[in-house]
Amino acid sequence: MVKNRWDDNKNTFTTELEELVYRSNLLGQDRSVANWGGGNTSAKSTETDFKGNEIEVMWVKGSGSDLATMKSNNFTGLKLDDIQPLLDREDMSDEEMVDYLGHCMVDSKHPRSSIETLLHAFLPFRHVDHTHPDAIISIACADNGMDIAKEIYGNRFVWVPYIRPGFKLSKMIAEGVKNNPDAELVIMEKHGLVTWGETSKESYDKTISIIQEAEDYIETKAKGKSLFGGKKYPSLNEEERNEILAQILPIIRGQVSKDNKMIVTNDSSEAILEFVNSRDAKELSQVGAACPDHLVHTKRVPLYVEWDPSSKDADSLKESIKEGIASFREEYLAYFNRNKSEGDKIVEAVPRVLLIPGIGMINTGKSWSAANVSESLYHRAVAVMRGSTVLGNFVSLNEAESFAIEYWPLELYKLSLAPPEAEFSRKIAFITGGAGGIGGATSKRLLSEGAHVVVADIDLDGARELAAEINQRYGANRALAVKMDVTKEEEVKEAIRRTVLEYGGLDIIVNNAGLASSSPFEETTMQKWNLNINVLVTGYFLVAREAFKVMKKQEIGGSMVFVGSKNSIYAGKNAAAYSTAKAAEVHLARTVAAEGGEHGIRVNSVLPDAVIRGSKIWDSNWKEERASSYGIGADDLEEHYRKRTILNVNILPEDIAESIAFLASSKSAKTTGCMVTVDGGVAAAFTR
Repeated sequence: MVKNRWDDNKNTFTTELEELVYRSNLLGQDRSVANWGGGNTSAKSTETDFKGNEIEVMWVKGSGSDLATMKSNNFTGLKLDDIQPLLDREDMSDEEMVDYLGHCMVDSKHPRSSIETLLHAFLPFRHVDHTHPDAIISIACADNGMDIAKEIYGNRFVWVPYIRPGFKLSKMIAEGVKNNPDAELVIMEKHGLVTWGETSKESYDKTISIIQEAEDYIETKAKGKSLFGGKKYPSLNEEERNEILAQILPIIRGQVSKDNKMIVTNDSSEAILEFVNSRDAKELSQVGAACPDHLVHTKRVPLYVEWDPSSKDADSLKESIKEGIASFREEYLAYFNRNKSEGDKIVEAVPRVLLIPGIGMINTGKSWSAANVSESLYHRAVAVMRGSTVLGNFVSLNEAESFAIEYWPLELYKLSLAPPEAEFSRKIAFITGGAGGIGGATSKRLLSEGAHVVVADIDLDGARELAAEINQRYGANRALAVKMDVTKEEEVKEAIRRTVLEYGGLDIIVNNAGLASSSPFEETTMQKWNLNINVLVTGYFLVAREAFKVMKKQEIGGSMVFVGSKNSIYAGKNAAAYSTAKAAEVHLARTVAAEGGEHGIRVNSVLPDAVIRGSKIWDSNWKEERASSYGIGADDLEEHYRKRTILNVNILPEDIAESIAFLASSKSAKTTGCMVTVDGGVAAAFTR
């Protein structure tokens, strides 16, 4: 239930704009009030222009921003005197409106103003809020919604029939409010709510109180009712659900990634399970979007997958998923062709939301955050369908209206504000030894070009620390920390499984976990021998094998990079166990490459030498052991390695990360079974 969160103790604002930011953030932080990226707010104030004259300015949300997080620089200032004459016009195209408002800006550096700017400008109130509250949209999307509104609000509301946002809608709202002196709110059919006040707090208070009235009414009507027609299917328990998800998510990811790779997430929350397990879920889910703001992120309808969870038959579910996604693609292409206009370009013809009884909801997107937006918005859709079916029957936009929003240039403009995609955008990289020097440098290198990264390390604290740093910089869930000892088969399986459950699959494996030991051959113990073989051969085998299975299921290829060593091809003294293991590791990579080719799985190796800085291996006895084998002190080792290279350089973790990035990228799309040396030029280790 919605709560009033206004805190008078924070009322230390020096400008109307500062208070508008506060109000907007309060509204946006409750997603049952304002959708992600949706809604808009405004405030009118008197400002001094560059000539020193006082002018009336309306501050309104800029296009592409989110109420929950927006700051002052996300608002646009517009000169009201320039906008008001538009009220006398009969009509205005979207293109004319955008161009006109561009000339009204106080500062050309401000963002383009909201699609619904004129809605705010035409209303004669200092503060206006347009939101998409679940309770209000439940009324707006009920077939008897206007009658319900009368029961709740009497003569205090204005009902506006559905029309796409723009000039006409703004004028209809202004005229409706003008013609009803008792009006306190506007309900936009199949869309949302408009409220206002003479102060920022008054506008906020009114928004919350109006929503609370609707919520109280709906909850009273809901008492004793079976929601969504009652329960039809049971939910699987968490263990059963995750077992099946681990099997089907790579298949889903592969099927929706034929044109563009997608990140795939899952949601088994109580509200979602109640809906997908219900008798009416299939029919309701195909009615249409609960709000125009949802369409770009959720498509018009989700894919509902027919499956009886009580059977626990994963194989039949896999087939139903494949058939369902193929049918969705065909139907979406037909929908696009029926409604397209000249210049329209189709967006991915794959579902953004999949609903599976007993399992929950699966979401797809170009990133974890994009999939999360689809997830968040469909939660809102479920809440709206709940309310609408309690009150009457759920209705939505028709096909033409939906297409007009989904492919509306002003809506697509918001998406164009996102940063351009990079080499590793939409890809998932799993890095073993991820908390170490090479692993950490590789994580950051791949992230810098868009990847989602799993930091797998036996040192969980180190992995968590790096993942937290990454997520702070790049955004929520761009990195996942997992504990994994590569020598333990069950830990490897679980780490790969967690990756699949988090992101839907895998694209890149960096086999980098390492250790080293040095001793004369006759002093090499079984303990040292087995440790090297277990970590550097068996460990690499286990990780590659489990990743291979996932990549094969996805049917979209993949890339593995093994971090070998100069010792993979150079038999240095006092390192029999390490050198043998590294040689076996590189040959293992080639054998995997030989089998992976037909599946589009490439496997290559990077052979570093003496990466001392930032390396946990060199913090161990290895440094002293190697120095001893050369008859020098440990502090002289880095200089020794530099001088023996042809290029007279030291090798850094970032150097190895750069080569890994190259081998994992599209730049090496036709390279597999390859070894790349990154050692500064050690003649004795030249490949031949």
